[in-house]
Amino acid sequence: MKKENIRNFVIISHIDHGKSTLADRFLEITSTVSDQKMREQFLDQMGLEKEKGITIKMHPVSMDWEHEGEKYRLNLIDTPGHVDFNYEVSRALAAVEGAILLVDATQGIQAQTIRNLELAEEQGLKIIPVVNKIDLSRAQIKKTKEEIASLTDLKKKDVFAISAKEGDNVEKLLVEVIRKIPAPECPAKDFQGLIFDSQYNSFQGVVAFVRVFSGVIKKGQEIEIKPGEIKGEVKEVGYFRPQREKSGELKAGQIGYIATGVKESNQIRVGQTIIRSGSGREPVAGYQEAKPVVFNGLYTREDQNFELLKNSLEKLKLNDAALSFELQKKKGLGRGFQVGFLGLLHAEIVIRRLEEEFGLDLIVTAPSVNYHLLIDNQWQEVNSAVDWPHWSEIEKIKEPWVRLSIFVEQDFFGGVMKILNSLHGELQKQDFVSGKFSLEYITPFREIVSGFDNKIKSATQGRASYDFEFIGYKEAEVTQLKVLVAGEEKPNLTQIVAADEASTRARQLADKLYELLPDQQFKVPIQIEQEGNIIARRTLKAQRKDVTASLYGGDYTRKKKLLSKQRNRKKQMAQEGRLDVPTKVLLEIWKN
Repeated sequence: MKKENIRNFVIISHIDHGKSTLADRFLEITSTVSDQKMREQFLDQMGLEKEKGITIKMHPVSMDWEHEGEKYRLNLIDTPGHVDFNYEVSRALAAVEGAILLVDATQGIQAQTIRNLELAEEQGLKIIPVVNKIDLSRAQIKKTKEEIASLTDLKKKDVFAISAKEGDNVEKLLVEVIRKIPAPECPAKDFQGLIFDSQYNSFQGVVAFVRVFSGVIKKGQEIEIKPGEIKGEVKEVGYFRPQREKSGELKAGQIGYIATGVKESNQIRVGQTIIRSGSGREPVAGYQEAKPVVFNGLYTREDQNFELLKNSLEKLKLNDAALSFELQKKKGLGRGFQVGFLGLLHAEIVIRRLEEEFGLDLIVTAPSVNYHLLIDNQWQEVNSAVDWPHWSEIEKIKEPWVRLSIFVEQDFFGGVMKILNSLHGELQKQDFVSGKFSLEYITPFREIVSGFDNKIKSATQGRASYDFEFIGYKEAEVTQLKVLVAGEEKPNLTQIVAADEASTRARQLADKLYELLPDQQFKVPIQIEQEGNIIARRTLKAQRKDVTASLYGGDYTRKKKLLSKQRNRKKQMAQEGRLDVPTKVLLEIWKN
């Protein structure tokens, strides 16, 4: 395969604009997947991706295709569209030369469309703008082309129009990829490959997904991973078809995998560079690590599962470089980890993977952001509501703020403005273009963590989009809410809220727990405490059971005796019993 016949590209778009469907058509056109094996959203391999209908992980695939007598190797990386997985997109962009920018003709430009385009332009990629879903009756093809043209400084005639579902113009789009996206540069130097993803194999060790920038690598060669002093021996190399397929070598310009033989999963991370041992090559520059913005504590209900939790997090981190965690030990929770995520969806996906793929039964603390607290004239960072100092010790609090960019249709503008006005923020800019409002709003980040996503979806029938970026720290008036269930404090439900909303939030939290917690054989008081005072309370009633049903005739004292015995037993259970809060209840509370 000539290097000039290689094309490396990604598909980027807002969530649910048809990336995975377009990838399916590419796989069919190039005969990479047979008709017998083909299924919808073929590259989405995770059960959670199929369940939610979204791409969570980037998925590379190498497709061989012949056009006008020339054979081409088309290396595609399908990327996620949700804002929480922006880092996945940035990693994929570092491994390619071009990008298909896909926009739904029924929705037009969305917040994530713009953000992904900016990321691609920062990498200097060749952009091919495409309007998708032209087969739908409500498609606004002309209008969407105009929006894309104004966004990319291109002419309307340069914007492709396709139906990924029906296959209309998709083969022509592949030809456009060959024609417009440049072949990779392949300098004649020793081997150098950028790790953009990885996974763990118990026999081969860490399997690194790499973009080869120069040189050749083969099985049996000694390698080094930079920066660092990690060394290994290549056990296998190959490509993604989309399953792993062995090959004799991996050459410059290609995207493939290297089984490194490194058994310690925590020694290799995304963004490192693989070189041949002794070559002296330097790491690929400019690859930035992800910065977590939401923090949850993860603990096991059984202490003997702590090591399983640790090993599971290390394995997940191999192909989720945005995941970060550090050891913590808390009273009432035991040993666990404070885990950093890129957002609430990212947190939900990781927690569910830990439970479903590794069989863990977890205790999860409420999501929190990173606060700066002034105590004894010293600034301290606190990213867990459980670690919040006593209110009398805190002299000043600062919290992170973000700039929200929101795109919403005119029909839903009032509902979105009502939500924004309820935040502790400020409207910065408002524009109206092609039937849509573009809003810019600054607000504390904790407002976004506290159910903002669900509120926006409900108010707009899921037809608004938003993105955010951090703008710094500002002083905050916040307070800690503690939750007591059956008289026992539940650290995993402790929250930090705005001080002027403490009473309202406490009542909402008590009502939600009352609604979601399973009934018990005894009364369960639910109490919300602020700075030592109970400010909200609900009580789960005991389940009723007719213990006298089996009686037949006889004196009433027999019935009275049974009822008294039942009443005393319920009191005893209330004193002895404890009620664990299920993970699904926690996830539901976070969303609301």
